Amino acid sequence: MEVIFSRGPLRRIAVIGNHTPCQCGIATFTADLIEAITRRYGALDCFAVAMNDTPEGYDYPPVVRHAIQKDQPEAYQKAAEFLNQSDVDMVCLQHEYGIFGGDAGSFLLPLLRSLTMPIVTTLHTVLQNPSPSQRAVMDELTRLSDRLVVMSERGAQFLREVHDVPASKIDVIHHGIPLAPTTDPDDEKQALDLGGKSVLLTFGLLSPDKGIENVIRAMPQVLQKFPDAVYVVLGATHPQIRKHHGEVYRESLEALAETLGVSSGVRFVNRFVALGELTRFLHAADLYLTPYLKPDQITSGTLAYAVGSGKAVLSTPYHYAQELLAEGRGILVPYRDPDAIAREVIGLLSDPEKRAALEARAAHFGRAMAWPAVAESYLASLTRARQTKTEKRHRFATAGVPRSAVPRSVSPRASASLSPPCSTGEGGTLKRPALDLSHLLRLTDDTGMFQHATFTIPLRAEGYCIDDNARALLLTTCLESSGAAELPLLGTLSTRYLSFVQDAWNPARGRFRNFLSFERRWLEEQGSEDSHGRTLWALGHVAARSPDAGRRFLARRLFDDALGATLSFTSPRAWAYTLLGVGALPGRWGAVAVALAERLFQPFPIAGSSEWPWLEDRLTYANARLPQALLVAGHALGRGDMIETGLASLSWLATLQTAPEGYFSPIGSDGFLTRGGEMARFDQQPIEACAMASACRLAREITGDERWLRESERCLSWFLGKNVLGKSVYDPLSGGCRDGIHPERLNENQGAESTLSFLQTLHEAQPRPATEHRLVASSQTLATAR
Repeated sequence: MEVIFSRGPLRRIAVIGNHTPCQCGIATFTADLIEAITRRYGALDCFAVAMNDTPEGYDYPPVVRHAIQKDQPEAYQKAAEFLNQSDVDMVCLQHEYGIFGGDAGSFLLPLLRSLTMPIVTTLHTVLQNPSPSQRAVMDELTRLSDRLVVMSERGAQFLREVHDVPASKIDVIHHGIPLAPTTDPDDEKQALDLGGKSVLLTFGLLSPDKGIENVIRAMPQVLQKFPDAVYVVLGATHPQIRKHHGEVYRESLEALAETLGVSSGVRFVNRFVALGELTRFLHAADLYLTPYLKPDQITSGTLAYAVGSGKAVLSTPYHYAQELLAEGRGILVPYRDPDAIAREVIGLLSDPEKRAALEARAAHFGRAMAWPAVAESYLASLTRARQTKTEKRHRFATAGVPRSAVPRSVSPRASASLSPPCSTGEGGTLKRPALDLSHLLRLTDDTGMFQHATFTIPLRAEGYCIDDNARALLLTTCLESSGAAELPLLGTLSTRYLSFVQDAWNPARGRFRNFLSFERRWLEEQGSEDSHGRTLWALGHVAARSPDAGRRFLARRLFDDALGATLSFTSPRAWAYTLLGVGALPGRWGAVAVALAERLFQPFPIAGSSEWPWLEDRLTYANARLPQALLVAGHALGRGDMIETGLASLSWLATLQTAPEGYFSPIGSDGFLTRGGEMARFDQQPIEACAMASACRLAREITGDERWLRESERCLSWFLGKNVLGKSVYDPLSGGCRDGIHPERLNENQGAESTLSFLQTLHEAQPRPATEHRLVASSQTLATAR
């Protein structure tokens, strides 16, 4: 049978999910769905893209044509390339949070964004109360999918109410069940060594949320009334449970049965059973039980199999059971209530007519759940998805929008949910959080500031570095000199950080050391050029601005001792940091500073003369500090050409780091940007937003152009949620700042560099007037200077 769509015949479907021989419910469902579609529509090429949850993968059947290693982000992109190049007409995704890598399965999202064909997603779990990360992933997943399939009306309700999905986008399709031949239950009992028994059955992968212990606790009462009863627990322990906890749960159940004296009435079949063997056990069962402990489950393949097989079912009232067993198709008992289980089991075994009525109603309902009917429903959903996609593309095409922009563009609703606007005050200005030094204090001990953290906890094993202590010294000095609150505290902190810098000075080398172990042992004789320059930057501000005379004196002495070494440096960033320090000290523009300014300036192309207005063939980290240093030097030396070049390169950086949606999107540290190449989008670092904000504010002070103030505000907004994830990088609960933005997740560690970058940006964002005596570059100045 050929299935015809508006764009021609549907010929190839890829199903993404776990696949047998992986032992889990999603794997079985994926395999069964592909087989059902192939049987019903023989002309279709339906195959699997399987998720690997082990490094070695599985010995897959030929129907699996590609595999994705769960915890490798790059594997998802390779899968997208495979699908886009394989002439696939439709993707049918099987979604469960746990089978995809990343926070709440977020690694999946870039794959979906890259696909060019329609996507129909089957949601095996929809939570009524998702965590923030689960909600964010599901919101994005529902946006990227052209249609959504759930297996219960409750699931559809949660999509509408929790994730704001329109009802028109949702299809409710039953969990498929096999068409099993009718056999005599007594014959099956004999074959399974259960002859003459009243058989109670639970099957599926074992895990502690299955509640099997409550049925075992009910067995003493059941066996007292029906001594021939046996409770069969069919299935292996879930592979992930076994991997992390071994067989602890199964062994606890066996121990419980022995303690209660019912071991003879409880039988464990500890293996993953194939469909044929499962069918035999189902036919042999008199009652089927799902005593699950949690209400959240909106799908249960085991319950679907039992109802479809016409079994009398007893279950706790989780969401799927309430729906599937309604209208007299089964009996519900309270959670964790062995007495209620015993009462209902005894009642059903004592009343064959009542049991037969339950079986008849279940069997009648199960006809719509057979795989041939389910395959037809899936093809209907695929038809609607493709039709919707075709109509959407037509609307965009007729409106003049490039077709390439259509597939995964962000809708207004999705934009609002993924990128919540920053809080604004009157007139639409950004509402800034109050300055909170809690996490700065958390990262500081009596030696100085720890460089790293695990979440919000200082990571002592990785010690300290002068980079972060210099940053902290700069921040506390700026706060103290500006009249910020908590002056005694700021003075104490500044003294501590300056003491660290003093101890780092190695007069024999004329250089600062960088890394100090937690045991207070310096790990090298001299640090990097950049760390030396960054320390001079902080010392310059202390020498010029500290309210404490002792700190000013020590900082000036260290600055003078360390400045000369910079003439041998080759790092442009070290030159720039040094110039930022010199710029804080009036009258310090001597021969060393002028030479460094000229070295930084000369490699830049003449402003406006190049498509790559940069001094190197690669943009790396803290890029905006270079044009900022040119602006400082140009302003101090009366060099309009330096200012014009600084403004031109800064404007170019601002354009590069602006997302199509208008928010700040810094060059990522995972590859940076090489001339002629593509810009790395991740990992985005707070240091970039801080550097850009500082440089743009200086540009505004020098030129009076309010455009630069707006650019600086965009950088602050990046910290507060106006970014690619729509999530606040700043953590208002801790007062710290997360270490950056990865694809689809934040780096939840809150180290020194990121926290200091945010606090510095927040401090500098305080309103200040433009410089009264602006020095504006001109073409004439530029020509004479060079």
